[in-house]
Amino acid sequence: MLYNTKNPYEKQQLKDRLKKLLDKEARIELLEKNGTKNPSQNRYLHLLLGWFALEYGESLQYVKQELFKKQVNPALFKTEYINKKTGEIREDWRSWADLNKEDAALSITRFKDWASKEAGIDLPDPDEREFIYAIEERLAKYNSKKYL
Repeated sequence: MLYNTKNPYEKQQLKDRLKKLLDKEARIELLEKNGTKNPSQNRYLHLLLGWFALEYGESLQYVKQELFKKQVNPALFKTEYINKKTGEIREDWRSWADLNKEDAALSITRFKDWASKEAGIDLPDPDEREFIYAIEERLAKYNSKKYL
């Protein structure tokens, strides 16, 4: 359950629920939801990636992992971990879902700039409705699983 602690009613609900769980000696997982992206930001990114993939001639998965994350935004996505058995340092890549709103917006801006300069593919701003609708229609004509 998600509670907004700025709302006094929800704050009290959370306190009551926590008290019940503590009295019950339950196992609890508590996560702070801070600056998470909204669905429209997710939708916009996937529209951009799908359009770019179609225009560039690659799969959505390739564009997302190899270009968007590794080539354009490695500082936001690249992480490392230590293999527990060998002790080797391994490379890993964060999920888009792990980014906050600000980092997500930065990653999109970087990708749009890179797409224009490096690949000659112009990507729409969020307020360019006609361009976005045209992209949605074009992507719908193709295999939606491959580009969306």
